[in-house]
Amino acid sequence: MVIHFYDVDAINETELSFTVICASYQGKWMYVRHKGRTSWEIPGGHREEGEAIEEAARRELYEETGCREADIIPICEYSTDGSHTFGRLYFGRIQEIGPLPESEISEVELFEDLPTSLTYSDIQPKLFEKTLDFIREYELT
Repeated sequence: MVIHFYDVDAINETELSFTVICASYQGKWMYVRHKGRTSWEIPGGHREEGEAIEEAARRELYEETGCREADIIPICEYSTDGSHTFGRLYFGRIQEIGPLPESEISEVELFEDLPTSLTYSDIQPKLFEKTLDFIREYELT
């Protein structure tokens, strides 16, 4: 699958339908498992009516991980071949997490790298690599 990356704000925010947050906590990468699935995925989801894209990122990160406090840094916008929808990729540096709220998520786990079993294995490795490139370029930790 081909992913098209665009600079932040290259796509009008009203056209951004979803958000994905590559989040780190205590030096590890946070992944979530949806109920009824056996694979892992990067936290994220669709934005709600009238919600700013950063608000959607913060809400999704909380709902899917229990994150109470984090720096959320926009990396880029993206779309996939054949899709007319756009999303924004963020890097999240989590400072504090609480209990996992009641949601579609059954489990949260910390990993050193990408897990081997990914729900969206054709997309998530590319988003993860884009995040790593961003961190290296801006010397973020």
